[in-house]
Amino acid sequence: MTASRLFSPRWLALGGAGVLAAVLGVALVLQNSGSACAAPPSTAAAKGKATYFFMEGTLGNCSFPSVPADDLYVALGQKNQYSNGAACGTYIDVTGPKGKVRVKVIDSCPECPVGHLDLSLTAFKKIGAQSAGIIPITYKAAPGAAVPGPISVRVKEGSSQYWLSVLIDNHSNQLASVKIAGKGGSFKSASREDFNYWTLPSGVGNGPFKVKITDVYGNSVTVGNIKLAVGKTQKTTAKLGGSIKVQPEKAKATKKAVTKKATPKPTPTKTTASPKPTKTTAAPLVESTVAAAPTVTQPAAPLDADLAADSPRCS
Repeated sequence: MTASRLFSPRWLALGGAGVLAAVLGVALVLQNSGSACAAPPSTAAAKGKATYFFMEGTLGNCSFPSVPADDLYVALGQKNQYSNGAACGTYIDVTGPKGKVRVKVIDSCPECPVGHLDLSLTAFKKIGAQSAGIIPITYKAAPGAAVPGPISVRVKEGSSQYWLSVLIDNHSNQLASVKIAGKGGSFKSASREDFNYWTLPSGVGNGPFKVKITDVYGNSVTVGNIKLAVGKTQKTTAKLGGSIKVQPEKAKATKKAVTKKATPKPTPTKTTASPKPTKTTAAPLVESTVAAAPTVTQPAAPLDADLAADSPRCS
């Protein structure tokens, strides 16, 4: 697959795209900008529709060199939930009339509105009857999903010491950033392409490289000894997925008690006919204490209801 490739062949059963465009006139609030720097996706369930398609030996827009071994995968709306490639490599739990299935995002669907998931036939048949063509579903992101192996890095065709692009797989969670360092050099931030590669236009030399991978939950791992082996997938022993960290907002600071002293009230001067000096008696000082305001703890900020949100949270 190349950067210019935008569409993969698909057959939407029973004219699914046209029917669903009308059914889903009111889209779920799942659209986003597809920024490479994104907030964690919501795990709240949403309703939608599912169809199925066939890869027919082609690559999906996520550029993975092959489909998952279990043949359970999904294509998301190219203009919405695919999120310019940010959803690639993540997992979604889909529930249909017959049951539940977990699928990996490997492609985009040009025709699909928000809430329309285009499943592999294998995945579709696990939750619905193939003859139905279109089935109602509920679905949600599955952060921390189990992956078939450790992190792998594939160096894209055309890469050199002057231009480098890499594909990361088996990360499970949505990625926030990828940084690459050449031999003896410092890390440089790569840019995510909509076909799921991370690119450094100026390159970082001939390698070997170190690649620092960070997901939207703040989990990070660095893999080393990545060679400038063009078109080859290099397996590592590092793992990233499986840990979910959502940091709540810090509680507001507690106000300290403040003690004030009341202004003394003067006693009126009493004057007599006697030439004795006037004696003034002051009222005693009165202290008043303002009690400390109670500690207020803010609950964790609610996560956006989408599969690949657009609020920045990068390291």
